[in-house]
Amino acid sequence: MAKLMENKVKIDQYKERAKDLVGRMTLEEKVHQMVHAAPAIERLGVKAYNWWNEALHGVARAGVATIFPQAIGLAATFDEDLLEEVADAIATEGRAKFNMQQEFGDTDIYKGLTFWSPNVNIFRDPRWGRGHETYGEDPHLSARLGVRFIEGLQGHDENYLKGAACAKHFAVHSGPEDLRHSFDAVVSVQDLYETYLPAFRACVEEAKVEAVMGAYNRTNGEPCCGSELLLKRILRGDWRFDGHVVSDCWAIRDFHEHHKVTSSAVESVALAVNQGCDLNCGSLFLFLLDAVKEGLVAEATIDQAVVRLYTTRMKLGLFDAPQQVPFSSIGYAEVDSPAMQALNRKAAQESLVLLKNDGLLPLDKSRIATIGVIGPNADNRRALVGNYEGTASRYITVKEGIQDFVGPDVRVFYSEGCHLYKDRISNLGASNDRIAEVKGVCKESDVVVVCLGLDASLEGEEGDTGNQYGSGDKRDLTFPGLQEQVLRTAVESGKPVVLVVLSGSALGLGWAHDHVSAIVQGWYPGAQGGRVIAEAIFGAFSPEGKLPVTFYRTIEELPPFEDYAMKDRTYRYMKQEALYPFGYGLSYADFAVDNVKVDLDRVTEEGVRITATVRNNGEVAGGETLQVYVKAERENAPNPQLKAFRKIHLQPQEEREISLHLPADAFGLYDEAGKRKLYSGNYTVYVGASQPDSRSRALTGKSPAALPLVCPTEQEV
Repeated sequence: MAKLMENKVKIDQYKERAKDLVGRMTLEEKVHQMVHAAPAIERLGVKAYNWWNEALHGVARAGVATIFPQAIGLAATFDEDLLEEVADAIATEGRAKFNMQQEFGDTDIYKGLTFWSPNVNIFRDPRWGRGHETYGEDPHLSARLGVRFIEGLQGHDENYLKGAACAKHFAVHSGPEDLRHSFDAVVSVQDLYETYLPAFRACVEEAKVEAVMGAYNRTNGEPCCGSELLLKRILRGDWRFDGHVVSDCWAIRDFHEHHKVTSSAVESVALAVNQGCDLNCGSLFLFLLDAVKEGLVAEATIDQAVVRLYTTRMKLGLFDAPQQVPFSSIGYAEVDSPAMQALNRKAAQESLVLLKNDGLLPLDKSRIATIGVIGPNADNRRALVGNYEGTASRYITVKEGIQDFVGPDVRVFYSEGCHLYKDRISNLGASNDRIAEVKGVCKESDVVVVCLGLDASLEGEEGDTGNQYGSGDKRDLTFPGLQEQVLRTAVESGKPVVLVVLSGSALGLGWAHDHVSAIVQGWYPGAQGGRVIAEAIFGAFSPEGKLPVTFYRTIEELPPFEDYAMKDRTYRYMKQEALYPFGYGLSYADFAVDNVKVDLDRVTEEGVRITATVRNNGEVAGGETLQVYVKAERENAPNPQLKAFRKIHLQPQEEREISLHLPADAFGLYDEAGKRKLYSGNYTVYVGASQPDSRSRALTGKSPAALPLVCPTEQEV
C-alpha cells in the first residue's frame, strides 16, 4: 500500500509539472502538441517529439533491432513470464536506440519512447489480415499476455516508465480491412463485454497501460476515436483510465469523409477531443484552432488533453536530467546483442506448434544422406518477420537453418517449388515452371521438408500490402497459388514429408493432415526462426507451443466475415469439431497431468484453488502448458472457456505440483445488459494439457480431469 501511495504522489507531481508547463503555452502551441509529430517550443525549452513508434515484436521501422516472433507466435508460447521478458528486452533496445538518436539530434518518426503496442484485439475470424498482430482468439489469454507485455515494456521503476505502452485498437476491431474506414461493427452488449473488452480492461486496470488507441471503424454507430460509450463511459468512467488516448492514423478524417457522422474537419476534431481523444496520429487536430474559435471545443478541454500528453513525457523522464533517469545509461551496444539473440531463439523455440507427428520427427541426422528443402517460404526472409518489424543484423531462413544444422554431413537439395501466389516464378516461363525441379529434388532426397504459407505481402494491414487478395485479408483458408500442388507432388514421390507452415493465421491443412507425416506451424518466427525450426526438426529441443487460435477445416463453417456476433465463432462458441483446436500442440516429450484436486466443492467469493501434478514421462526435456477451463452447465452458456494456464519446463522423469487460483469472476458470465453474474447451479472445471473437446481428446489421446462444482447463490461479480 505504501508503494502505491508513493507512486500516486509521483504521478501527481508529474501532473502538476505538466499543468505548469502547459499553462505557459499559447493555444496554438498547445494544439500543435496534439499531433503525433509535435514540434519544439524553443522558448519553453521543449524539444520536438514524435509520438509514433512501434514495438509489436521488437522495435520497428528505425533500423537494426531484434526481431522476435510475431505476436501470434508469442501467444502460442502460452508463457506469461516470457512475454514480460521479451517486452523488457524490447524496452531496453528502445531506450538504447532512443539514447543514441537523441545524442545525434534525431527526433524523427519511430524514434520516441511511446510504443503503440500491444494489439489486444480478438482474432475472431481467420480471414482477418492483421490477426497475426494479436494474441489470438481468447479474451483470457489475450488479457494475461497483454498485461505482462505492458508490464515488461513499461518496467517496474518507482519513478519512471521504461517505455510507454499502448493497448490498441479500442474496440471491437478485427476487419474487414478494406472497409475499416467506413465499417460499423455492430455487436451485442453481451458479446462486447464477454469477448471484445476483457483484454483492454485488464490492460487498463491491472497493467496501468499508459495509452489506448482507438480503432478506425464505428462500433454500434459511433466512430471509435470519438465514441462516448467507449472513451467516456467505459474507458475513463468505469475503468478510471488515467492515461492518454491516441487516434489510429488519420482515423479522425474518416468521421466526415467515410463514416459521415460529421460534416467537416472542424466538427470531426471537436467530436474526437470532446469525447476524450488527446493525440492525433495525423495532422487533422490542427483544425482545433478553428474549433475553439467557433465554440465547438473549450480551451480547458485542450488543456486537459495536453496535460495528459505531457504527463506521459514526464513519466518517461524526458524533462529530467539524464543522471536522474536510470534508463538514460542504457548504451547502444545492448541492441541486437548476443543476449538479445539468445532470448529471440528461446521465444521462437517456445512458439513452434507441432500439429502432427506420426513418428517421423525428430529426424536423425546420422541416418540421412540427403534432404530436400522445397517451397516458396523455405528461403523467404519476409516469412520470418511478419509486419511492424525492425531490421535484423542477420536473417536465417528455414533452408539456411537446415544447411547450417546438417553441415557437410548431409547433402541439401533445394527448390523454390513455386511462387508464393502466382502461377509461375519466371515471367517468361510456363505455368508451374518449377514442378520438374520439385520432382527431381524429391527423387534425390531421403526426406523432404516442404515450407509453405504466407508472408506480410499477403496478410497484413490495409495499405501495407499489395497482393492479389487486396487489403491484406484472406478470402479463404486455401494455400495461395500452386503451393498445395507442390505439397501433393512431394507426397506422391513416396518420400517422407515434413510440412513447415509459416503464416500468421490458420490455413486449410485438411489434406496435409491426412497425407503428410509431420506438420509444424512456425508462424512468423523471427529473424533467426529458420535456425530454430531446423533445430526442432532434428530434435535439438522439443516443440511446446499451443494454438492461440482455432484451425478450422473450411471457411464455410464460419459466419460472414462482416458479422461481429460471436455465435459459431472461436472455440468458445463453435459447435463443429475443429481440425486443430485452440490450446492444442504436440511434443516429443510425454507429459501426464495427475492428482488434480480442487480445495472446495463450491464456488465462493474468494474463488477456488486447483492443484495438479505435471510429470514428464518421456525421454527428452520439454515444456507443457497446464490449462484450466470452466463450463457453466446451463442453457446457452459458452463452451468450456480458458480461465487459467501455466507454462512449465520439465526434465525427463521430473514432476512438479502446480497450484492455480480461479477467482469467482472466472465462473461469471455476462448477461444481455453487460453485467457479469455468477449464476447459481452446476459448473465443471477441466484441468489438463488441452481443451476438453472431443477433437483434442482424439488428437492427443488424453482427457483433461473434470471437477464438478456448485454455486449455491446467484451474485454479481
